[in-house]
Amino acid sequence: MLRRVRQSLRQVLFLMARRPDLLCGAIVLGVLLVLAVKFTCSRAKNVVAAARPPVRFFSPDAPVVDLYLGQLDQVERLRSVAEVSFIFFYAPWCAHSMAARQEVQQVAKKLAKQVQFVAVNCWWSQGKCRRQNHFYHYPVIHLFYRRFGPIEYRGPFVAPYMESFVLRVITPLTYLPSRAHVEEFLAYHEPRVVGFFQFNSSPQPPGYITFLSSALQALKWDFRGVVRFGVVTNKQVAGAISLTEDETVFLHRRFNSSLIFPRNDLNFTSEAICRWVFENHETVLQWLQPPGTKSRLLEEELTKGPALLLFVPHNPLGSQPSPVLQQVADIAVRYHSCDNSHHSSWDKSFSFRSLCCQSVVLPQSSTSVCEVCLSLSWPSFTTSPLHCLFPSSIQGGDVFQTYLRRCCLHQIPSPVSINSATSMGCSNFLDSYSPFSQYSACCRKVEPQLNESQAKEESEMQSVPPSLIPPFSVPQPEGDGITGLRCQTNRTLRFYVLDVALNWPLAVRLGASGNRSASLDQEDDRSDDGSFAAIVNLKDEVHYVLQYTPAATLTESLEAFIRNFSAPYSLLQRHLVGEEDKKGAEEKATRSDEHSQSPPRFLITELTTSSFLPSVMDLQKDVLLFYYTQWCGFCSVLNHIIIQLARLLQGNGTITVARVNVARNDLPWEFMVDHVPSILFFPRHRKHLSVKFPDNLPITLPNLLRFILQHSGSLHHAHKPSVETEGPGHSAFLRSEFLTLQREVQALHHARERLSQQLAQLWRDNRRLKFDTRALETENGELQRERQSLEERHREKSRQLSEVVRRLQELADASENLLNENTLLRVLLRVLKDRTEAREQAEVERKETEQKRSHMAS
Repeated sequence: MLRRVRQSLRQVLFLMARRPDLLCGAIVLGVLLVLAVKFTCSRAKNVVAAARPPVRFFSPDAPVVDLYLGQLDQVERLRSVAEVSFIFFYAPWCAHSMAARQEVQQVAKKLAKQVQFVAVNCWWSQGKCRRQNHFYHYPVIHLFYRRFGPIEYRGPFVAPYMESFVLRVITPLTYLPSRAHVEEFLAYHEPRVVGFFQFNSSPQPPGYITFLSSALQALKWDFRGVVRFGVVTNKQVAGAISLTEDETVFLHRRFNSSLIFPRNDLNFTSEAICRWVFENHETVLQWLQPPGTKSRLLEEELTKGPALLLFVPHNPLGSQPSPVLQQVADIAVRYHSCDNSHHSSWDKSFSFRSLCCQSVVLPQSSTSVCEVCLSLSWPSFTTSPLHCLFPSSIQGGDVFQTYLRRCCLHQIPSPVSINSATSMGCSNFLDSYSPFSQYSACCRKVEPQLNESQAKEESEMQSVPPSLIPPFSVPQPEGDGITGLRCQTNRTLRFYVLDVALNWPLAVRLGASGNRSASLDQEDDRSDDGSFAAIVNLKDEVHYVLQYTPAATLTESLEAFIRNFSAPYSLLQRHLVGEEDKKGAEEKATRSDEHSQSPPRFLITELTTSSFLPSVMDLQKDVLLFYYTQWCGFCSVLNHIIIQLARLLQGNGTITVARVNVARNDLPWEFMVDHVPSILFFPRHRKHLSVKFPDNLPITLPNLLRFILQHSGSLHHAHKPSVETEGPGHSAFLRSEFLTLQREVQALHHARERLSQQLAQLWRDNRRLKFDTRALETENGELQRERQSLEERHREKSRQLSEVVRRLQELADASENLLNENTLLRVLLRVLKDRTEAREQAEVERKETEQKRSHMAS
């Protein structure tokens, strides 16, 4: 190859040597080519405009240091002088950064005195941040606690969530000064870690710094801070959880024995402590926060088994959990409480129990009585007297049964069952989160008449002191309640909690109403507090939606929901998600006249989940059903064939051509197909004999017509003998009766149609009135806001005017003082000048006198 190139070069040089004009032409062409390339490049450089310099991303009044030029070195300087630093890396063009800007400003205005807020433009090409960091998404939030960090925030960019996370970083440890604080700290369902450190030898023991770093390390793993860390410095307080040695880390567990960090086996480092806590902690209620983008978080959790998804309203800044979350956590704790023999050393220390009982007669029956007992568990070191603190609702007979139903769930028998011969019902209920108090109630029937011996025995039974009654020995009926249900069934549930405000689209996909504001008024899929619950079984490809009833509480509904799912033969119905029948809604909207004709019939009937069974199972219609999806290319190719078939069968009132989108509408299992496109035919009067179009035949118009004629219901009933063969008189009578009944049915149909039109008109009027009311309320709110804004402006202008008047008055007073001082200075200068002149005159006279004397002496 090289030899050929050399030969060609030699030939070219030989030709140039023989013809100098060719060499000059090549040189000229080369120079012209270089000039053309240079001219083109210079024009291209002039066309491309230089990048505009960046500007401030945050407003000047926001307490955020905006480093819009990407000065990363200033970030280190600001972070070194602050206790806690909040670093916000953004890109000016990023929509997520723009949306998070207002939220960050809101958090910064609240916590500016405690946290240093810094924003860095990490997209400016000439900035140091762009050259040293390579972020794959924006915005990115890093927090630093002194020199520890960065702690990346991976939660939603919502002000309450970010503020809650910053507060967790500010106070990663909870100080527990007394045993009451320890009890309250360990009473919650979340995993709790307690460290015992004595501050005697030094201001901060070395182990305390490691424990503090482990709490911050846990926030790096879980931004929600589910695992809480507490610290105890008093040895007597540490004795409540059986801690005696200094620098001990205690992991509290509710179902299994609590653990102490093995310092002999593991290194006492923050990473080792954090890993040990996350490997051994118990979680009964797990928070889920899907990022809203492509993520497998939900799939990874659902593949573990059946999951109970609870969408509840959540306030991250709340000091105490919401009542809804308390009820759900209590249900989850009792569901996982399989064996009461396993208790931690901390639980064993609370061995002293007291039982306070009170009997109340039910108001519905004079022969039924219920006894409520409050079992209190206190530490063995408690010396204070115990008091029976019953809620005030216990005293009132009218609300007593309501309290029983709220306290002891639905296990208390009704008054009707109480009065029966075998009426006896008992129930236990753990009070909220606290493991130190438990309510138990027993309802029984009292005999109306007692003889003297029976009355004596009854009085002796009632005189038994409550302390002799075992607090948890009341037998419960088999299958009643959900305590320990996790170990009694093979369909174990996992409890997941989601914020309903952030994950409402997912709730809608599972079966909640599409309009969140409108669904608040409905009681079919949401409770009064705005929660929504569903059980998803990914293995069986089914999910169930909790249906709330007006008379039941959230606890009762959830317990019944869980028990029905765990039963061997569950009574729950699979929830089918489908599209709304838009065509039906449009038809109803166009009916404005009461006597309007029936709606126009479409060539192809679009079926949804709700309209599938009524349309397909119509006994008077032959239904040809076409299964398709929006992503199926073969289905789109067959559309023109289905339309032609519908046009040919348009005049036939007994055959319906329909289609269903199986990707957006869930169907019962017996009506599903294994592939699309698929065609099924449901003949009239013989719906159980549905036929599928053969897969080996091409889907053409002649084949479809032959398939319909072969399996149509009209051919099946054509061979039946007519009624006229039975007799002319009998057939005429039956025909007249049939015509009469047919006219009556038509009249009823017309009446129902008119009634439905009237109801639709009333519904539209009511809807219009609601919209008008909302519009008026919105306008009223806007007017109120404008009035408040004008009042604030008036007050601000008045304040500014008073400030200007005060300054002018001060200026006038200062001018008057200056004028007086100027006059005084002039007088003083005049006096000084006169004195100076008099002194000079006296000096001149003295000199003249001395001259005269000297002259006379001479």
